[in-house]
Amino acid sequence: MKVFVIGIGLIGGSFAIDIKAAFNEAVIYGVDKSEEHLDKAISLGLIDKKSNLEELDIADVVITAIPVDVTVKLLPEILDKINDECLVFDVGSTKEKLCQSVSEHPKRRNYLAAHPIAGTEFSGPQAAIANLYRGKTNIICEVEKTAFKLQEKGMEIFTRLGMRIRYMDPASHDKHIAYVSHLSHISSFMLGKTVIEKEKNERDIFDMAGSGFASTVRLAKSSPEMWAPIFKHNKANVIETLNEYIANLIQFKELMEEDNFVEIYKEMEDTNHIKAILKGIS
Repeated sequence: MKVFVIGIGLIGGSFAIDIKAAFNEAVIYGVDKSEEHLDKAISLGLIDKKSNLEELDIADVVITAIPVDVTVKLLPEILDKINDECLVFDVGSTKEKLCQSVSEHPKRRNYLAAHPIAGTEFSGPQAAIANLYRGKTNIICEVEKTAFKLQEKGMEIFTRLGMRIRYMDPASHDKHIAYVSHLSHISSFMLGKTVIEKEKNERDIFDMAGSGFASTVRLAKSSPEMWAPIFKHNKANVIETLNEYIANLIQFKELMEEDNFVEIYKEMEDTNHIKAILKGIS
């Protein structure tokens, strides 16, 4: 099985590691705009060969793990180059614009719109880790538009990597993911910004910040190259979530100003229910 991974970073590199482990016959071809990334991926054993888009005609599987703004432009070109039996899937955090970009493409049947809910705050080939996807949810959109034989090929990969599958339409995916993923990244970036602007002494930040602060701003270490395009693609949904979040922050501030700590306690107590919902998620 010839697997082409376009974008050898955390996500693409982790797919490469796990597919090599799960499929003995797999040969991993790496495609990346950074020659340094490709060299690093070779040295780490993530990929077997360097490649380019012109060789996609020999691919059995193509995984695009690049920023969504690049994917939406490149996806039609990828479909132009592949053979009829090749499966192409992406891992982008937005789905509606990607699905629209190939809706009329002659090889739309070769594309599977996927979003594995997995990752860390780190980036680059050196961030790739084994078993990143084990036990994680993979959201599949518009599965009915992918050829059944190629659906099966994708599901075999996802199953062997230990993923749970959930199906969703692209618009619903983008709306829900704005709340549970995109908003948390914005909150983390802006908390980090607030602290950096206020605490000019970096040593004070390091010495005084506890584990709560560290875990809350962890996502602020994420790649802007990846996240700025996500916010752009999902702008309407992200703005809606921000309006609701800001309204809650303003309400909390007003309760503080009114010395209404009974209501503040109740707000926090009610929100503690999130512990039961998220039990078991690391």
